[in-house]
Amino acid sequence: MDSTVAGVVRAGFLNQGQVCLCGSRVLVEDSIYDEFRDRFVDAVEAMCIGDPSDEATDLGALISVEHLEKVSGYVDLAKQEGGVLLTGGEPCLPAGFEHGNWMAPVVIEGLSPDSRCSTEEIFGPVVALHQFSGEDEAVGIANNTRYGLAGSVWTSDLERGKRVSEALQTGMVWVNTWLHRDLRVPFGGVKDSGVGREGGRWSLGFFSEAMNVCVKHD
Repeated sequence: MDSTVAGVVRAGFLNQGQVCLCGSRVLVEDSIYDEFRDRFVDAVEAMCIGDPSDEATDLGALISVEHLEKVSGYVDLAKQEGGVLLTGGEPCLPAGFEHGNWMAPVVIEGLSPDSRCSTEEIFGPVVALHQFSGEDEAVGIANNTRYGLAGSVWTSDLERGKRVSEALQTGMVWVNTWLHRDLRVPFGGVKDSGVGREGGRWSLGFFSEAMNVCVKHD
């Protein structure tokens, strides 16, 4: 479980969660939920927040004051929607960087899968944990959003990983990893996450305009 926790923490909080491919929802099977949650929270709380030019730093600041206010607003909304903050949310001001847009990484549990905080794009250091009892429930929760750019499946059963991956309504899925990309394969999402595919031969179509010319020959 250690490698999974480390991988999911990275997938949720890389660049303060300000990556289009970051996962803001983590779905955990009932049988391991408590253990995973505790390890996940411990790992998040151990992250170093500070100067992004320092190799020891795990998290930097948010991109702007406006975005910090937006993300903070979602944290407040999560509380209103019944979520329980397990860690984070408060301002954290590293020495020498007191005027930055800092936020301690947030982990939330107890939200309904239908809540706004579980279905909208927050684009910040905020991750919501959800429990599920079986594959169908997990897939239903995962697909219950108007977005569909990327997801990851973490499992010791590769057949199950393949089965779940194929059921997800998303453009890209990683199994037991995250953010590995081969530039020869298509990159893009479904639903409200994108308008096409780029990468490899798909880029030719994406960056081109097809024209149909009809000529009548006498």
